[in-house]
Amino acid sequence: MVSAHILIVENNPHLRSLLGWHLQQSGYIVSQSSSLQQGRDAFSRHQPALVIIDSDLPDGDGLELCHWLYQQQKSLILMLSAQSSEQDIVRGLKIGADDYLTKPFGMQEFLARVETLVRRMRLTNSVPLSMECKDLKIDLAQRRVKLKEDFIELTPQEFSLLYVLAQAEGNPLSRSELLHRAWPDAIDNPRTVDTHVLSLRKKIESNPRQPNIIQTVRNVGYRFNPELIEDEDIPIEQKVSVTSSSNLSRFSSRI
Repeated sequence: MVSAHILIVENNPHLRSLLGWHLQQSGYIVSQSSSLQQGRDAFSRHQPALVIIDSDLPDGDGLELCHWLYQQQKSLILMLSAQSSEQDIVRGLKIGADDYLTKPFGMQEFLARVETLVRRMRLTNSVPLSMECKDLKIDLAQRRVKLKEDFIELTPQEFSLLYVLAQAEGNPLSRSELLHRAWPDAIDNPRTVDTHVLSLRKKIESNPRQPNIIQTVRNVGYRFNPELIEDEDIPIEQKVSVTSSSNLSRFSSRI
């Protein structure tokens, strides 16, 4: 199963959290929104492969968001609705939904629908199954990480965090941005990111106290730095110093 990015736009916080948890446990990167406007903003920010939309949103009809997403031609759409008549289902499919699931529904059926849509997305869009940064390989299909010749055991949340950082291609990400991109639930405590970065560093860094791969960017957050993975012959202190000086102006322009 591809580690696709899925956006859930659902008004019910309990259902939204439940769906997000199950999707993350199944190996997906998950973002969540509770309204039409938040859904549009999250879509623009994350460009997810699949958007799951509740038909009843507090600031508008979910069908409106469905039609807007369909016009973007970038994501597949799964509509969730308590409206179960044939007319309602046909309307949702015609307005842009790729699939339509009526409430209440079983979790196994929900996950099967998602898997089917993601499989279709893989066939049509040729989604990459892995990311390689020198000696570090992130296998998106198996959700495994290999550093040189060793497989690294990561929790689902640690994998999501590493994937989001690596996807940024060296650009620094703030704690707030990492919470939005890598966590399935809405969390306001930025220290949650620090705790998981510390745990991740202990597993992938040769010296977690002087990290090379996941670097702290002062007054910003963190960045993934694949350039230093192979440079074992250079002392750590020297590598950090060289990287900091060479990238100072680039970081300053973003701050």
